[in-house]
Amino acid sequence: MIHSAARPRPTARFLGFPLEGFSLFSSLLLTLATGFFTFFATTFFAIISLLVWNGILGHTVNYADTYRYVGFPAGVLALVVAFFVFGTLWVRAKLR
Repeated sequence: MIHSAARPRPTARFLGFPLEGFSLFSSLLLTLATGFFTFFATTFFAIISLLVWNGILGHTVNYADTYRYVGFPAGVLALVVAFFVFGTLWVRAKLR
């Protein structure tokens, strides 16, 4: 029988990835990757949506608006949220 002190503690996971043990560099790298991915993904979908909107309804909306009004705000918001999430995980790992 294994005593409770000798049993390894289960780590929290999200989609199979461990949520503890990130170093400062990996936390910052994951934060930047989250912001970039969100920017490019939302911009892609906004361009495709605007392509359909302009093609079907005959509008002439500028495609640069997708970067300015969709991609950039979504990327900045994801960057801020990811900074707090990964920063909190890093601080919690340092306090243990």
